[in-house]
Amino acid sequence: MLTRLQIRNFAIIDQATVEFDAGMTVLTGETGAGKSILVDALGLVLGERGSTGLVRPGSDRAEFSAEFDISQHDTARAWLASQALDNDDDCLLRRVVGADGRSRAFVNGNAVTLQNLKTLGEILLDIHGQHFHQSLVRRNVQRDLLDHFGGLSDLRSTTRNAFEDWQKLSREWQDLENANSDRASRIELLGFQAAELESLGLKAGEYADLQTERRTLQNSGRLAEAVNVAIGVIYDGEPANAQNLVAEATHAIENASNYDERLKPALTLLNDAGIQISEAYDLLRRYAESLDADPLRRDQVEERLDAIQAVARKHRCEPEELQEVHERVRDQLDTLETAEERGVELKQMAKRAETTYRDAATALSKQRQQASKKFSTAVSVAMADLGMSGGVFEVQLSNSAEARASGIDDIEYLISANPGQAPMPLSKIASGGELSRMSLAIQVIASDGSTIPTMIFDEVDSGVGGGVAEMVGRHLRGLGRNRQVLCVTHLAQVAGMADQHFRVVKMSDGKSTRISINRLNRDERIEELARMLGGVKITKKTREHAAEMLDNSRRSEGISSKSSKTG
Repeated sequence: MLTRLQIRNFAIIDQATVEFDAGMTVLTGETGAGKSILVDALGLVLGERGSTGLVRPGSDRAEFSAEFDISQHDTARAWLASQALDNDDDCLLRRVVGADGRSRAFVNGNAVTLQNLKTLGEILLDIHGQHFHQSLVRRNVQRDLLDHFGGLSDLRSTTRNAFEDWQKLSREWQDLENANSDRASRIELLGFQAAELESLGLKAGEYADLQTERRTLQNSGRLAEAVNVAIGVIYDGEPANAQNLVAEATHAIENASNYDERLKPALTLLNDAGIQISEAYDLLRRYAESLDADPLRRDQVEERLDAIQAVARKHRCEPEELQEVHERVRDQLDTLETAEERGVELKQMAKRAETTYRDAATALSKQRQQASKKFSTAVSVAMADLGMSGGVFEVQLSNSAEARASGIDDIEYLISANPGQAPMPLSKIASGGELSRMSLAIQVIASDGSTIPTMIFDEVDSGVGGGVAEMVGRHLRGLGRNRQVLCVTHLAQVAGMADQHFRVVKMSDGKSTRISINRLNRDERIEELARMLGGVKITKKTREHAAEMLDNSRRSEGISSKSSKTG
């Protein structure tokens, strides 16, 4: 249930806070006072897209927040828990829209995406706008309302998921079939490439090792000369080579250290130097021998490098990438060679997926058939209450020509507004007033089948009056017994049925315009109802009529709308 709405710097609202109770609440005021702005604000805080023009002139940003009590709303609690956004029984939605059009969204103080905000908003609150009847003629809207009324959202989701699985597998199978036309030539080409790469037998790191070896072979003369010079200096040179000099120094310090212990560290270093010189000599000698190991090796290395580079050029890659290319060619060849087997498997999987979809769609269709009968009866009863006595509403279901994610049904609403008249599609109804009243009846009945706890009706009662208006009020009041109903209205007959009444007033000082939103007590409600009944000049009789209307609505508490309990 919505408990509080706060708005700052939105359109002509500088700051407003409205606290709501359970039951039916109405918002009234002069035409153009800004009643629907509150509905627009709720839409924004629930994830609808805004624009730069919604920020109050002179302000940097508009801010909206809506507080909900979800203690009795298991679906909302489960969704919040799944997103790690839960906060016991409270739910605070907040939206900030900058003057540059950028916006941020928050749930219980945590930043969320606009899509997540919208998803949660659709669980918490349902808004029915005054122009809904214009979209009511569309088949997809009619289907959604029937499913909404019948509580078929889970079964419809199952059907949609099964359809998507079926289509995905069918596309994969078809793509594989289309590729079969040139499969033989591809296998031949890939087989040749695989054999060539296999014959090359390139090992990991081999190309880099060969390049290193080639550099050594190309510079073997310089290397041999450098090594021989080093060997002569440290070992073979006579008499003053490094080994003899270090040995002589070691012997001198060894004798001297017998007289002074402080020479021991120097003696250790000289001993280490003698060992390292000896090891260096051994390494250099072995290296010199390796340079003369195989005079034909240079040609072999060049031939191997040329072979590797030639294959790399064919595949338009670097030599270091040839092993990866080899693996890719083998994988593609394996895929093509097993394509026929894979095709049979995919075809079977697609067939099973189609069967799963058909089963789900058939179950959905049966549930729709049952829901359509209840929906038709309930709306027909509501039509009579709304001044269309003898009228008939009918939901017509027929098998679709093609399978769709929404199921196998074509759904169309038919109406007979007058006794004896054959039901016709809504799109062929000439009277805008009839369509408006039909829209109201359908919205109220569809909402009664909904699990959404808060319903907003924004001037959906336009185009009706008199006794019909009173029945509209009763329908909405009956709906408010099981959930929270907020209604923007111009009709006193509807406003008189409310449990809470707010009046919206627009004020201007000639420089700026703002609105105020006030909860009305009994006397103030009588005055507002009298204004709605009598216009500019309010007489004593008008006030008495307004008071009687308010009292009658209290006495009619036991009178519930048949349609609110039908279905």
